[in-house]
Amino acid sequence: MRVLASGRGGDSTFELVPPRALDGARFWAELPGRIARELVRFRPDAVLAQSAYEAAAALAARRLVGRRTPVLVDVHGDWRTSTRLYGSPLRRALSPAADRLALGALRRADAVRTVSDYTTGLAREIGIEPADVFPAFMDLDPFLTEPRPLPERQAALFVGVLELYKNVDGLADAWRLAAPRAPEARLRIVGRGSRADVVERLVAELPDQTAWTPALPTDEVARAMDEATLVVLPSRSEGMGRVVVEALLRGRPVVGSRVGGIRDLVRDGENGLLVEPGDVGALADALVRALTDCELAERLAAAARPSAEPWLATPEEYAERLHALVTRAAGTPRLDES
Repeated sequence: MRVLASGRGGDSTFELVPPRALDGARFWAELPGRIARELVRFRPDAVLAQSAYEAAAALAARRLVGRRTPVLVDVHGDWRTSTRLYGSPLRRALSPAADRLALGALRRADAVRTVSDYTTGLAREIGIEPADVFPAFMDLDPFLTEPRPLPERQAALFVGVLELYKNVDGLADAWRLAAPRAPEARLRIVGRGSRADVVERLVAELPDQTAWTPALPTDEVARAMDEATLVVLPSRSEGMGRVVVEALLRGRPVVGSRVGGIRDLVRDGENGLLVEPGDVGALADALVRALTDCELAERLAAAARPSAEPWLATPEEYAERLHALVTRAAGTPRLDES
């Protein structure tokens, strides 16, 4: 296997493209050429693309070199959010072209793999039946130890990028409403991104009840969950929601939006609380309920760990499923790229 990604360094398995000026734009512009070189040099049985955009680059690459190498694409979430709910608002101008590119790649790919009921629904909406459905492999070792009891002090934890799609602005507004009603509780935010100014203002307004940590290593994220009563994920859009799986494994209920993959993982009133996306008042109410009603919090926490078990897979199990998918795709290469 060979992996192409943006980063530093590389070895016989990973080719990491070092950051440079205009890194994002250059990476994407050069990606078809890089994949084309790998198709000739490495001669893979298939190309596994992590999104519709990587799939588009792979399809262009195989056309460049005249190969029939199958392209398999994962659908981890709604591909339309990348230009609408992430990064600079200027990215929205790219939405029409990006949507056409992604849709074309999904329809021309040799196989599509989805990771949940939600992403399967997205594929079927555009007339594609997934070749297989199974979650992405997640290295969850730091979260697999026996969950600890809920802490004595009420605390909510958010872990994620500070971007529009995570609705960190809605979380800030909800916490302004919730904090006075739960005066002993604290909110800890872990993450960095283009909406960091929203968090900075919140911490300045409620310094005794709000803390912000830009980044934490994985084992410390697990520790932060142990110190929390709940994990909050108020996203406007969400795919698999790895942080939800991590929270449930640590025995922590999740207060989240009723969107995307969150609905696949969180059962309202059983292992967490769900609210309508963008409803600041409902989010504040849910936070107050889960933070101040000890009986409710304990009941939700007790159901959290068992509800995460179906989403776990060993590396061997994941590799076996992936190998079977690649074998099927490579055995019947697509001849028509139109």
